[in-house]
Amino acid sequence: MTPEHLIFFDGVCNFCNSSVLWIIKRDRKKIFYFASLQSKYAQEILSQFKVNTQEIDSIIYIKRNKVFIKSTAALEIAKDLKNSWSCLYILKIIPQFLRDMVYDLFAKQRYRLFGKKSECMIPDPELKERFLS
Repeated sequence: MTPEHLIFFDGVCNFCNSSVLWIIKRDRKKIFYFASLQSKYAQEILSQFKVNTQEIDSIIYIKRNKVFIKSTAALEIAKDLKNSWSCLYILKIIPQFLRDMVYDLFAKQRYRLFGKKSECMIPDPELKERFLS
């Protein structure tokens, strides 16, 4: 069974790992669960949603069995964090192709700017229950 709020992320990307930790810190209700895109779990779940992880190496957010990718995923996550972060959702008025263009430009540079790990992050025992792979 897929959790209601599941975030798939690039497990070897330093920026992506930092973003996951940032989300966890602000997720007071503990609604979000996480899995790296490189995991077998991600391949199994995303194949059910017809998402090809060979084509998409960015954030993927499954919320109540609906798939969001790239900038839309980030905005949906911000909205679900509530508090002041939900105000970022107003950026959804920008056409998706423009938001995704900016997202893709940043995503292509993320390893160069923030580095890359040789393997996926291993969560500490306190956070382990929130990671599904």
